[in-house]
Amino acid sequence: MKRRDFSVVCGAALAGSAVAPRLALAQAKPPVAGTDYMVLEKRASVEAPAGKIEVVEFFWYSCPHCNAFEPTLNAWVKGVGKDVSVRRVPVAFRDDFVPQQRLFYALEAMGLLDKLHGQVFAAIHVEKQKLARGDEIGDWVGKQGVDKTKFMEQYNSFSISTKATRGAQLQNAYRVEGVPALGVAGRFYTDGSLARSMERALQVVEFLTGEVRSGR
Repeated sequence: MKRRDFSVVCGAALAGSAVAPRLALAQAKPPVAGTDYMVLEKRASVEAPAGKIEVVEFFWYSCPHCNAFEPTLNAWVKGVGKDVSVRRVPVAFRDDFVPQQRLFYALEAMGLLDKLHGQVFAAIHVEKQKLARGDEIGDWVGKQGVDKTKFMEQYNSFSISTKATRGAQLQNAYRVEGVPALGVAGRFYTDGSLARSMERALQVVEFLTGEVRSGR
């Protein structure tokens, strides 16, 4: 694996609160390409419909920084413009990440993300439960009142496998090195290391969506 050791790069420091303030970057130095964000040499694919600006959060359920960032991201998402489409993509830097990729996509397919996405983070980081293997994941989901058999059918399905593969392809297209990380419109990438905190990374994303909106 050509990536840096993931234990070192699992998201740079989160600075501050669980509510991401929309600070006007106009009052500060505008974000700089190559410093605060990267411009992709080759555009990544997007799923957002025409007229929408896609913002992608790359995450891993077992990453403590992703867990800490979740409330901040949720608060930010509630205030995005109507022309912004936010989606989450679970990464797979190694083969042992794949079960949690499948967990996310299976919950999504069953319409359970609103109910259980946050609960997965809580189970891992607050309750210290192990959700690294398919059997552990299936047992946990069953305890949440979900039909375990139906869930495992989804979890092991070809469609979920395909989604997991596409997620890994997108992370590679954005050249994601650590999580949490953010992609914009298939064109731009930023994370806590580049922006120096995840709160500022969201401010950089707001700047970039504004650039896209203006046709730049």
